[in-house]
Amino acid sequence: MSDRDDPVTIGRRVQQLRAERGLTQRQLAEPAYTPAYISTLEAGRVRASDEALRHIAERLGIAYEELVTGRPARLATDLRLRLTEAQRTLASGEAEQAAEQYAGLLAEAEDHELVDVQAVALLGLGDCALDTGELEAARQYFERTEQALADVPLPARVPALRGRAVSHYLAGELRYAVYLLESALDELNRSGLHDPDALLLLYASVIGPYMDMGAHARAAQAAEFALALAPQSGDPALVARMHRSVARTLLAEGRLAEADASLAKAAELYRTLQLRTELANCHWMRGYVYAQNGELDLAESELRQALTMLSAKRAALYSSQVAVELADVLHRRGRSDEAAALLHDVLSDLSPERGALHSAAAHRLLGIIAEDTRDTEAAEEHYVRALSLLERAGAAGDLADLCRLLGDLLRRGGRVEAALDAYRTGLGHRTAPGTTTLGPAPAQPPL
Repeated sequence: MSDRDDPVTIGRRVQQLRAERGLTQRQLAEPAYTPAYISTLEAGRVRASDEALRHIAERLGIAYEELVTGRPARLATDLRLRLTEAQRTLASGEAEQAAEQYAGLLAEAEDHELVDVQAVALLGLGDCALDTGELEAARQYFERTEQALADVPLPARVPALRGRAVSHYLAGELRYAVYLLESALDELNRSGLHDPDALLLLYASVIGPYMDMGAHARAAQAAEFALALAPQSGDPALVARMHRSVARTLLAEGRLAEADASLAKAAELYRTLQLRTELANCHWMRGYVYAQNGELDLAESELRQALTMLSAKRAALYSSQVAVELADVLHRRGRSDEAAALLHDVLSDLSPERGALHSAAAHRLLGIIAEDTRDTEAAEEHYVRALSLLERAGAAGDLADLCRLLGDLLRRGGRVEAALDAYRTGLGHRTAPGTTTLGPAPAQPPL
């Protein structure tokens, strides 16, 4: 039952507001009603008509909606303005400050039972937790968002579902992340819920897990769909994120110039929108492009710029990823000691449940550095640790490469049988990338 339908609630509210204003029942009633009617209404023994409530609201000096709902007339509008400010704060990279803003908004929205505002605030808190690397908290916020939106169509729940998938992905749970994203894509496409923004967000988000699982064909197809959907989207930040994700597939295909062009489009959009964290991610990906192209001085410059921007904004997990990329460039430039120190700093901030893929990449590179100094025992230890992390995450493409490194190391040490086991493990993951962990591809969008 709503407040409007509950005579007792309305009666108490009228009595409280009248007392706060120092009015008598006669003053509130005249000229249209009697003091006795007001007394009966305040006691909850009569259901007031809309006409009577509008008269009472006018005498009390408040809006009709505030009288019947108990909410200040401008509350919803004011909360939405503050939500916009919190979103701007988060977009600028100030995740901790944005989290405080969202938490205050959530408390007010819960007090006044504004479910739509609660959902936006919870989603914002989840995004803040992702930025600061608090993956379990992020998952809980996204789950609460989905619960708050349980009765709305799927497209409206997609940002929360995508957030939950990303939190699993960053924790190294690739298969489950892909399952969540593919299930949503399949439902949207099969049911005819063609929402370009929702589809674009899902396709852009699934590219990373696909790449890490070695499912390059699916990643490329997701990138094609994302590019086709981009002109239909009304969200420039989403289009910018898509360009950054698509760059990964272009890089994997050796199309460096196209990847750089895609990143340039994303960077320009981010600058226009003043999305500092995403702009830092563009510097990161451009650094990766330069590294793949052998332009190591430019790669180092871009990656250091990204690391500085992300560290200043305390984006812990993203900073760790960039640091591993930077360490690889430093190693290739002959500065292995500096690279190793950076990698050990990265590992001190991560765990198997928080940044498994980044940890594995750090151990892999530390193993290579140890091999360079002929410390085969340390190299093997790092490779084995990386292998364990990647197997747990299901990162098939990286697993195959790591098994080759470990097999070569063991073979050079005369441990032929152990080397063959490592090679077989790698071949098992390389035989048909993605097919051992992924089911049928989701239905395609009606483009």
